[in-house]
Amino acid sequence: MRKLRLLGSELRRLLRDKRGVTVIETAILAPVLLCMALGGFDVSRMIARQHELQNGAGDAEQIVLAAASGTATDTTTIKSVLANTLGIPNDDAHITVDKLYRCGTTTTLVTATCTSGTYQSTYVQVTFHDTYDPVWAQFGIGHAVNYQVQRLVQVSQEKIA
Repeated sequence: MRKLRLLGSELRRLLRDKRGVTVIETAILAPVLLCMALGGFDVSRMIARQHELQNGAGDAEQIVLAAASGTATDTTTIKSVLANTLGIPNDDAHITVDKLYRCGTTTTLVTATCTSGTYQSTYVQVTFHDTYDPVWAQFGIGHAVNYQVQRLVQVSQEKIA
């Protein structure tokens, strides 16, 4: 019986002892807070990259319109100007520039020029592709984020003779 009383008093004493509680709480919470901070940082980098690509699409629209008002809308020239201006690799994996046409009042865009006697609208479509690998994907959680930002710009409309 005396041993039980002694054990009970020792347990009560340990329950009242608050030394080391802060260390234990920190040991439990620190990894959680660290993961949340790194996750927030990574998410902000993903959003920033999406914003950069959207801004690049706006710049691409201005470059396409400037090129169209000048001499011609050669897609190879526009692609190289965009790659140099925006700092994007000049390959099909990162940027594509296509010339498309709309014949008459149809809603579909085609890659071939229109027949004579119809109105032809000429468009340039710029598409940016990019991939972001978040930190947590290196640990087998989630996967890479693929971006695709597309901008369609009408550069002219004319009647085909």
